[in-house]
Amino acid sequence: MSPTPEGATPGYLVWRLSTKWRVAVDRAVAPLGLTHAQYALVASLYGMRRAGERPSQRRLADHTGLEPLYVSKLARALETAGLLERTRDPHDPRAVQLALTEQGTEVAQRAIKVVQRLLEQLLEPLGGLTSERTREFTRDLALLIDTPLHADPEKEQP
Repeated sequence: MSPTPEGATPGYLVWRLSTKWRVAVDRAVAPLGLTHAQYALVASLYGMRRAGERPSQRRLADHTGLEPLYVSKLARALETAGLLERTRDPHDPRAVQLALTEQGTEVAQRAIKVVQRLLEQLLEPLGGLTSERTREFTRDLALLIDTPLHADPEKEQP
């Protein structure tokens, strides 16, 4: 990989890091039959189920930051692969609930372990997954993710 250009902007670095991470996760989960985006769904569903939640497609889209239409497409592909079930929400007939199948749970658990090892490699230069520097980095990333962006930054915001 080429060295980071001197004077690189934070936006450029965020883009490069996100691209590096996406490619690495894609390669790591490919042997399990997943893409990075599919991994994001099955890992999120796994965690949400452990928290007692059976989310709708909309809730999963909000959780992952993916567009609802894309989550729907991914869910259909994962359903076809036998990794998740899509059912109508008994409380809202317009909503579709998602749940991992037994096979989906097994694949999710394996994928999570693979990606966890990858994350440990990525964070090693910051002192590892549990270091104070990594905790600060995580807080900074969360702050940036939670900061609203507007389509037209020149426009005056109310």
